[in-house]
Amino acid sequence: MALTLNEIQDFKGKYPKQLWYLFFSEMWERFCFYGMRGMLTIFMVDRLFMDDKTANLKYGAIQAFVYAFTFVGGLFADKILGFRKSLFWGGTMMILGNFIIALFATEFAFYLGICFTIIGTGFFKPNISTMVGKLYKEGDSRRDAGFGLFYSGINAGALLGGVLMVYVGKFHSWSIAFALAGIVMIVSLVIFVFTQRSLGPIGLSPMLEKVPDQRRKMYEWLTYAGTIAAIPLIMILLRNTRYTDMFMYIIGPVTLLYLFYEIFRSNPEERKKLWAGLIFIIFSVFFWAFFEQSGGSLSLFALNNLHDSLLGLTIDPNVVNNSSNSVFVILFSPLIGLLWVWMSRRKIEPNSGMKFGLGFLFLAAAFLVFYATVFFADASGKTSLDIFTLAYLIITIGELCLSPIGLSLMTKLAPDRMQGLMMGMWFLASAYGQYVAGLFGAEMSIGKDASAMDKLISYTNGYKDLGIYALIAGIVLIALSPLLRRLMGNVR
Repeated sequence: MALTLNEIQDFKGKYPKQLWYLFFSEMWERFCFYGMRGMLTIFMVDRLFMDDKTANLKYGAIQAFVYAFTFVGGLFADKILGFRKSLFWGGTMMILGNFIIALFATEFAFYLGICFTIIGTGFFKPNISTMVGKLYKEGDSRRDAGFGLFYSGINAGALLGGVLMVYVGKFHSWSIAFALAGIVMIVSLVIFVFTQRSLGPIGLSPMLEKVPDQRRKMYEWLTYAGTIAAIPLIMILLRNTRYTDMFMYIIGPVTLLYLFYEIFRSNPEERKKLWAGLIFIIFSVFFWAFFEQSGGSLSLFALNNLHDSLLGLTIDPNVVNNSSNSVFVILFSPLIGLLWVWMSRRKIEPNSGMKFGLGFLFLAAAFLVFYATVFFADASGKTSLDIFTLAYLIITIGELCLSPIGLSLMTKLAPDRMQGLMMGMWFLASAYGQYVAGLFGAEMSIGKDASAMDKLISYTNGYKDLGIYALIAGIVLIALSPLLRRLMGNVR
């Protein structure tokens, strides 16, 4: 007998059992995604022979489309498919994408496989996060802890994928690395398929009881067919970054107009919360534009400008670049969560606006440490992996002040009819962050034949500028935090 929503939400203890099922499904999907993300720029430079600037631009474009499609995936889940079918469709597309690259490993296959992955992630990522939010009643104080645990699952997968896939790709075979991503995505989907009955009504199609079965199925198949038909267009946009620019200039204003339409048709209480959500979304664009240097310029910085010694141990710098953030999240996420609980009991916990502002201040400090690596460089243009890793520790603390809280906030600030849309908007903001990250990375890049020392100076000067921008954003957010607290009402 299927569980009711009340039975699911009236769980005892700290976490509902369904959270663990979603945790493991998301963990393996993130293994696939972050492993692939960590390989992108290195693969493009090593296998497709692109220069650093082109690889940074392509990386930004790919990541931008990945996150832009989360808006599309969230919208179609809200209106037609429901979260479960969206997730299954997305996982299937990701599996196909990785195996296309693994089997053929040509430039055309790379772009085609990436198109499948873009669509797949768009349908998978926002909808599993939204289902986590549905496990809790409105006002349940355990929600943030649940998202904190879920975020640990994301980073456990990111750690495994970041270490294994870039190592396999660099030192063994790129084809095997992409095949590994496809295999773990199959594991993710199998876990979800065999545990979804425990979700009761959560994630079912919103049309299930409102639209006749035949018409509903027609809409579902049209959605599937439409996403397949979009692949040639996405490939054209990816191969020419000027078209990517045009797409990003159009999709943002269009989605904002649609969000404004939804805001103005909401009641006054909903409207204030949605305005607060929009402010958080806008600032998150800037955060991810800085943070996502990790997959672009910092990946190439690790390839060209770092020694392979960390605390006296020999280790590949790209493995450190891909995994240190996840290691630190897993280690410090519970501690940061306990800190918020300790402060809450003493009524001194900062509000969400303050936490976001603190995230930017730590981000600023991290990029100034990345800049400081220039002072530890030798004559060959290589610098300290220890200092580089210290910067990742600082950047992770900043991330923990913002990202898991952001996921939770989107589910708390949005009314039920807009849960998928607002989660999609959160990830669309990440798309713009990724896009701008690629532009920043390309701006820092110099010619392919430049010396390691010249590359070091160019990148570290860029990181100094990013540190200053992040500092300014953090100060502005902290100044705005009283306004945000009023707009959010009873949401904390």
